Amino acid sequence: MSEVLDIFCPLCDRPLAHPYNRHHLLPLSKGGKGTTTILLHKICHDKIHSVFTEMELKRHYNTIALLKENEEIANFIKWVSKKEPQFYDKSVRKKR
Repeated sequence: MSEVLDIFCPLCDRPLAHPYNRHHLLPLSKGGKGTTTILLHKICHDKIHSVFTEMELKRHYNTIALLKENEEIANFIKWVSKKEPQFYDKSVRKKR
C-alpha cells in the first residue's frame, strides 16, 4: 500500500497519496516555465488535462478555484471524493 501524505490534494481535498503529479497552473507550453506548480493526485491531474486544452487552462482555468467552478470538474470531484486516496482509474485520461 502506498504512503498517504499529511498534505491534501487541492482539487479533491483528499489526503495526497501516490500516484501524484505536479501540475503547472499555467501550462508549460503556454509560458508556464518557472511558474507556480501544485501537487495533485494523478487521477485529478489527468482529469484536468482530459477536459481542457492548454489554451483553455491558460486563459480560463489557471487557478484551483476556477477549475472547481467547471461543472464537469465539480462532478468529477463529487465522484472521486468517495474513493481512497490511492485510487487511480486509467480511463480518466481519455481525451475529448
